[in-house]
Amino acid sequence: MPETAFHRTSHRVDITASAGVVYGIVADAVRWPLFLAPTVHVEQLDLEGADQRLRIWALAYGEVTSWVTRRTLDPAARRIDFRQAMPAPHMQGVSGSWVVKELPKGSSRLTLHHALPVSAGRGAGATWLELARDTDLRALLTNVKHLAERWTTLDERVVAVEDTLRVDGPAELVYDFLYRMENWSGQLPWLRRLDLMEETPGIQKIRMDTATDDGRTHTAEAVRVCFPHSGRIVYKLTEPLASTAAQTGEWSVEPDATGVTVVARHQAVLHLQDMTEAMGTHADATGAHRHARQVLSRDSTAILRSARQHAQSAVRRITPKS
Repeated sequence: MPETAFHRTSHRVDITASAGVVYGIVADAVRWPLFLAPTVHVEQLDLEGADQRLRIWALAYGEVTSWVTRRTLDPAARRIDFRQAMPAPHMQGVSGSWVVKELPKGSSRLTLHHALPVSAGRGAGATWLELARDTDLRALLTNVKHLAERWTTLDERVVAVEDTLRVDGPAELVYDFLYRMENWSGQLPWLRRLDLMEETPGIQKIRMDTATDDGRTHTAEAVRVCFPHSGRIVYKLTEPLASTAAQTGEWSVEPDATGVTVVARHQAVLHLQDMTEAMGTHADATGAHRHARQVLSRDSTAILRSARQHAQSAVRRITPKS
């Protein structure tokens, strides 16, 4: 049987940040969707010591693809080895490593090694790493560099909100409203147009026109990954609103003995300068944070209330005679 031939690439970038910060960014894959452009969602399937198994959804050439990867983390050596475990047997063998080397004066060097079987296909089952050309891998490293070099100020730019609402109705109807996002037009005042495509069950690509507070229209794009059996929908704005560099979130429907709790969680990385300029000369980072939280929570709560109305109005209640 002939040996498998591999196409091997190696890319590196020098970063004005400590090796510990850079390694931490690469190791914390669950937060990649908020910080790394191609990644839509990451689920940690299991973690046993240094071994980790992840399910990753990401964009490749405008299409959403998903795979399971196994990683071995070595914090002491600042090295992470990975190997793709899915989606297809002929893709086995795709592997690589992230290596962080400490440089003088608090800098570091990040190197990404990647080995791809030459016979690997380029169909819908291929990962974004397999499909990416050298320029895409360099862009990924540049993304990590940009993030690491601004790590100390990141807390000033990240906003997180969580809203909950109780619903006296079936969990299935609540989830149905959240899932059928194409029906939101006309029910939410800021949503002027929404187009939804779902070529793969559970993977939704959305393009929508929204009205901003100053009356302008902004077009945003998003990808949603739906988990009907667990009552969850996660999303990422792949073309975010003008005031944000990135936005991710999750809708979760949680039934119990007395009803349903719907939880909405959202995270955003702000363009602080753009926000403060739009808010006026006296605005500051604190005001921009407060405004962003208010807007996110306002819109999120409106969606939750619409989901509650959808679920409760569809249930016929019989009032017992006195």
